[in-house]
Amino acid sequence: MLYINNAIKTGDLYEDTSACCQSQCVNSSIKWHYVRRTEGKNPLTSFSQEDSQKYYRWQSFGPTDTQTASLWVDMDNLHKNQVRIHGILSNAHRQAARVALSFDFPFYGHYLRQIIIATGGFIYMGEITHRMLTATQYVAPLMANFDPSFTKNSTVRYSDNGNLFVVQWDKVRLKDREAAGPFTFQAALHKNGTIVFNYKDIPLPVEEINSTEHPLKVGLSDAFMGHLPTSLLSAKRRTIYEYHRVAIDTTKIVSGSAFEFTPLPTCLQHTSCDLCLTSNLTSSCGWCNTLQRCSDGIDRHRQEWLDYNCPEEVRLITILHKREMSSFTSPPNNGMTENTAIIAGVVAALVLLVALTLLAVYYINTHPTVAPPFYLMQRRTNNYWPSMKFRNQGCHSSYAEVELGGHEKEGFIEAEHCC
Repeated sequence: MLYINNAIKTGDLYEDTSACCQSQCVNSSIKWHYVRRTEGKNPLTSFSQEDSQKYYRWQSFGPTDTQTASLWVDMDNLHKNQVRIHGILSNAHRQAARVALSFDFPFYGHYLRQIIIATGGFIYMGEITHRMLTATQYVAPLMANFDPSFTKNSTVRYSDNGNLFVVQWDKVRLKDREAAGPFTFQAALHKNGTIVFNYKDIPLPVEEINSTEHPLKVGLSDAFMGHLPTSLLSAKRRTIYEYHRVAIDTTKIVSGSAFEFTPLPTCLQHTSCDLCLTSNLTSSCGWCNTLQRCSDGIDRHRQEWLDYNCPEEVRLITILHKREMSSFTSPPNNGMTENTAIIAGVVAALVLLVALTLLAVYYINTHPTVAPPFYLMQRRTNNYWPSMKFRNQGCHSSYAEVELGGHEKEGFIEAEHCC
């Protein structure tokens, strides 16, 4: 377990002065730049609102709401083996400690197995430890300058039952304002990604808490790490970009109140190209085949997304997918209808022509003495029409018998006149 000890007691810095013992520790050559926002800063002030309709939907409950009591996790009624009092945090000021979860917790679509609990009323959710833990990537039921070391009754305790992880700041007091009274509140992380803030005792209005010595925040935040060019070859600068924040109106926080945050689907949950591009649960998602990842390009993996040229790959894959889908789903257009009509007309004309030809042959065979048959016969050469002689069978002209001639140069017909 990694503890962040000997914290600097100015501003919002939580500094680890011990040797790095995990890969998440920041290398000494990395220079940290101040956080910059990439989305709007407007705080949420209504009781029920879907923040940007993208990451979380949240609602608040007052002291008189029936849901409030059911959301509170009573640690006093849990078995002693299920609750752990953190000895260091309960006797320290501005310190934080890493705690392992027994389940994968989805936070902004990223699955986390470790978190960092801070004495200042918040949980740091970032993967890389640095001095400015209060800046971003937090779950903050009430981030303020709390000092659990002031009294023995002040504790920081937590519980993990495999489906629910709860941190409770119990009877903690504000630094240099201890007479205001003890605060008791919780942050509950559910396995399905739901986050609950519970407030049991809030002795004074939150907006009256001084934020000069320590940031005052309530809500959620996440960020991604980006690289900035630097003139120093030996130094590598990383910048944290906060891409989303849920900021709760602190006037809604009173004793007996609660907030519940329900996670919304994200692109990261899709594990195939087809789901990534066709799912109705998400929007603006793109599939990067190189990384085998679905993303909208704004998450903790953004730098890797850019390094592997995923935006260009997404553009090409999306174009190909749209063409493929249009070839299967597009209804017949007017051009197809016109072509079909033309083909049908040609076929009908051929059928009619064949029918007329057969009818003409039949007519010629049955009426050989009328003008049209004579004309046709007279215009043909010997190679095609043989000479024919007709015997007189009274006054009814008809083909009675045909005799083939052998040496006539031109085809001709001899016929006897009717009486």
